[in-house]
Amino acid sequence: NNLVGYALTLGEVLMKSDGSPWRPLVHIEDISRAFLATIEAPRDAVHLEAFNIGRTTENYRVREVAEIVADVVPGTELAFAEGAGPDKRNYRVDCTKAEQNLPGYEPTWTVRKGVEELHAAYLANGLDLESLTGERYQRIKRVQSLIGGEELGADLRWLPAHHEAVLDAS
Repeated sequence: NNLVGYALTLGEVLMKSDGSPWRPLVHIEDISRAFLATIEAPRDAVHLEAFNIGRTTENYRVREVAEIVADVVPGTELAFAEGAGPDKRNYRVDCTKAEQNLPGYEPTWTVRKGVEELHAAYLANGLDLESLTGERYQRIKRVQSLIGGEELGADLRWLPAHHEAVLDAS
């Protein structure tokens, strides 16, 4: 999401690492389909089981995702943040178990389709850099703002001021 947002607002896909780590990517619609398939599956196929959801072929190096974004968003260049080095977090998953045990489940989204959808949505909604980097879309900034406004405690529990604001708004 951030890569597409930076591409659209800055004209560059800003890489904060060297792009070598792997990431499994899955669209929320495919996750939702998997959830429904799990509910409808025979109990013995899913009870007490864990499934990797998505397509095994949708594991990408971060750099590959950035290249897809640069290809989809016109006028975009690939850029590396100062000091961008390797990211030690590296994830690849095999989704075969879900394919075999969730009857009727078949992912339909690819990373390219998801990037195209996200780009179109950002354009349609007028995403700007301030929104992208502000607390509306940056979870840590939002949490810090809520803590600073005494709505959320350091333990991440809502404080009375938050409850009062919610009641006043209704």
